[in-house]
Amino acid sequence: MKIMKTIKINEHISVGPKAPFTLIAGPCVIESKELVLETGEKIKAITERLGMNYILKSSYTKDNRSKVDSFRGPGLEKGLEILAEVKSRLNVPVLSDIHSEQEAKVASQVLDVLQIPAYLCMQTSLLQAAGKTGKAINVKKGQFVAPYNMQNVVKKIETTGNENILVTERGTFFGYNNLVVDMTALPVMARTGYPVVIDPTHAIREYGQTADNPSLGRPEMVPVIARSAVAAGCQAIFIETHPDCSKALCDAATMWPLDKLETLLIHVKRIHDLKCELDEKYAL
Repeated sequence: MKIMKTIKINEHISVGPKAPFTLIAGPCVIESKELVLETGEKIKAITERLGMNYILKSSYTKDNRSKVDSFRGPGLEKGLEILAEVKSRLNVPVLSDIHSEQEAKVASQVLDVLQIPAYLCMQTSLLQAAGKTGKAINVKKGQFVAPYNMQNVVKKIETTGNENILVTERGTFFGYNNLVVDMTALPVMARTGYPVVIDPTHAIREYGQTADNPSLGRPEMVPVIARSAVAAGCQAIFIETHPDCSKALCDAATMWPLDKLETLLIHVKRIHDLKCELDEKYAL
């Protein structure tokens, strides 16, 4: 197995076995500058108390929505303008989804991490365009992709000389609508040599149903997946969160409430720290 790299997000933050545990979190999509600032400020305070790294996530555009009239965000230009201001005011790195080669070039002027959406994770031209920016890349494993095939995904990015890569597990289709997180997939993905991130908030999505309906999710399963995956070796956690999930314009059914975030992070951080201690003393 490859030795896992510790990858660089910016001059202050790294992710991997030689770095603090990392949280990637924020509202699913940019609903307003005020919401992103409010949420990001509260999350930053939590992570500082817990001694964790923080990368703010909020998408300027959500291109894979269930319905044509679903809220998609402010778009590339306005969204990047908001993320640039949030990044400057909060002094945190920022992440958003990208969807095309052209977006990669423009978005890399603001974003610290370019995220490849799950449904685009096999797109060679997009992966290589993202890699050529030199920015860190977070690739969401497609719901249709076997964990061992993520080797091929990261190799596409590596052809550009970029080795600042994260791979994120967010579940695999089991039947038509249900997602399952296979814990044995996590060490398989780690064989890429890159840090593995767990995204429990997307793993509870019930496909075939609109995630904008707050009654259609299973948020009570977020802690179950998060704690299990961190115990299995994830180096970071991806959480979509909102001050009032019931009023969220995107993924209302699957985001984790902001007022419950610190308690969840206390759990996963302690599990992470204990696993690191045990691995050092009693290697399996």
